[in-house]
Amino acid sequence: MPIPKIVIENLKANMAIPKIVIGNLKENMPIPKIVIGNLKEARHPDTLRAAAAEFFSMFMFVFVAQGSAVATKLTSGGKPTQAGLIWEAIAHSFSLFVAITVGANISAGHVNPAVTFGAFVGGHISFCRSVLYWIAQLLGSVVACLLLKIGHNGLETSAFSLTAVAKPMNSVVFEMVMTFSLVYTVYATTLNPKRDYMRMIAPIAIGFIVGANVLARGINCASMNPALSFGPSAVSWTWNSHWIYWIGPFVGSASAALVYETIFSDHNTYEQLSADDFRGYYHPIV
Repeated sequence: MPIPKIVIENLKANMAIPKIVIGNLKENMPIPKIVIGNLKEARHPDTLRAAAAEFFSMFMFVFVAQGSAVATKLTSGGKPTQAGLIWEAIAHSFSLFVAITVGANISAGHVNPAVTFGAFVGGHISFCRSVLYWIAQLLGSVVACLLLKIGHNGLETSAFSLTAVAKPMNSVVFEMVMTFSLVYTVYATTLNPKRDYMRMIAPIAIGFIVGANVLARGINCASMNPALSFGPSAVSWTWNSHWIYWIGPFVGSASAALVYETIFSDHNTYEQLSADDFRGYYHPIV
């Protein structure tokens, strides 16, 4: 009877040993570049045209958004209603969609100082250009509110303020969260260089998130836009708790910019421009 042979193979020789690779985090992690700019950029015709585009886009948006608030006040006797809230949300969405669309090819259609600040934090726009955008946006809001006041026989647009049960810090957090979602959407659809196909629907997505935030505002106001708050306050000269509508949106926009740039953006796709180019390092769409 044959005796079976037991063969013990060398498992080590036949077994594939996985390789563990530790990458260089510094090289793989995108780091936003802050650009200050210079006076040459501030005087450049493209910069001035972009600022003018922001003025007119902001004017269009605020005129409709604040006009819807005035219309709601007139039709409901000054009392908030569910129908009025839906009305305002639709007006915000539609008017912002149009305002971004008409300014997209000139100024990138920020239509919001907080969006401009978020783009600056992410290195997509210089500080000098941002300042001109902010000035144009605030002026556009003031002019829109002035014309609304004239068109309604002196009836002023209501300044953003806290409700009787809302607290300042609660409202700051609310503005931070709403603006974070807004600027995060802006980055995902426009500022990320890998999202070229998303830019076609960017104005719709941004308008929708603003309208949704208006519907979700609860006991707090829904600004998400310091210029939208500045115009009514300047015209009526009412500054109660106005700081909330600057601190909240700016912190929220900076947080969204840092999160998206650090985790999702790939700066290797950016093209470094020459030192003589007035635009610095920010993305070509701006």
